[in-house]
Amino acid sequence: MNSAAAVERKKLRSLMIRRVSFIAISALIMILLLGYSLTIGSANISIGEVYMAVIDRLFPGRLNVSNSIRTIVWTLRMPRVLIAAIAGATLGIAGCSTQAIMKNPLATPYTLGVSAAAGFGASIWFVFGLTVLSGTAGVIANAFLFSLIPALIILCASKRIGAAPETMILTGVAISYIFSAANTLLQFFAEDDALRSSVFWLVGDLTRAAIWQVPYMLGAMLVVLVVGMFLSRDVNIIKTGDVEALGMGVSVERVKIMSLVTACFATATVISFTGAIGFVGLLAPHISRLFIGGDERYLIIASGLIGSCLMLGADIVAKSFIAPVLLPVGAITALIGGPMLLYLLLFRTRRRY
Repeated sequence: MNSAAAVERKKLRSLMIRRVSFIAISALIMILLLGYSLTIGSANISIGEVYMAVIDRLFPGRLNVSNSIRTIVWTLRMPRVLIAAIAGATLGIAGCSTQAIMKNPLATPYTLGVSAAAGFGASIWFVFGLTVLSGTAGVIANAFLFSLIPALIILCASKRIGAAPETMILTGVAISYIFSAANTLLQFFAEDDALRSSVFWLVGDLTRAAIWQVPYMLGAMLVVLVVGMFLSRDVNIIKTGDVEALGMGVSVERVKIMSLVTACFATATVISFTGAIGFVGLLAPHISRLFIGGDERYLIIASGLIGSCLMLGADIVAKSFIAPVLLPVGAITALIGGPMLLYLLLFRTRRRY
């Protein structure tokens, strides 16, 4: 008995070390990608100069940094890089939460139609100016309200007896087609400026990133992160089955609704600034789960970090592939995520999540 207990403790300790190591390495890679991404542009700036400019901003007067480098790093490049990192983390966390509560490896806000619906809500604001609020808050409000439509449909579908994972995914695909068609009709009646803005949402890009957007997106990321961590224990229990979770005193419906609503809110906030960038929320949880397992307490943090790395990597490709032309980041993530989704559909959907 003592020997078996010792072996079990050794396994748990090894698993803990692997989880912590993976999270630490992911954080380090994210920081390195942040620094490297800041060096890409028409002005030739080294990584050392970038970090000097960052340290000088945090601790003024400690280093000798020229005004031109400081302006390039903080005014021209930093907003786009920060938006990429925060958006990737938000989408990764939202995808992780959605997959967990749906017990479906293909369930993300993007594949379930939430992104398409949120983009349609934002397009209504651009084309007709219809919203419950004004300014930036109006775009976010429209995107959030419309993102609830597919979320509620999927939530109701998941309650059906015998509703298979494939059925819910196909339901999300159908919803995406409906809102995509509605978006096309909106574009038909749109003026030139509104049409350009609407097309922006369909592709997903970071060319309009601005520093004033950072607090909104950072707030959305913190909301979905805090809620996800708070519900992580209950979500781990729900993964074993709804009946078992109810027997252990978990309010299954409350946990699912809170997780899905916060994931929709975070996704809608990201889409309102970057457009419908897809597949980050699908890839980040799967990559993280491959290394650290399915414990939500660690998986949520790892998914956020890997999501940031994926988005920063895609942005680096978008900025450097045919520089100085900036490619849309949404196209890069789709090129990476499309084959991954095809693999999951063909080979992984029959396995138990």
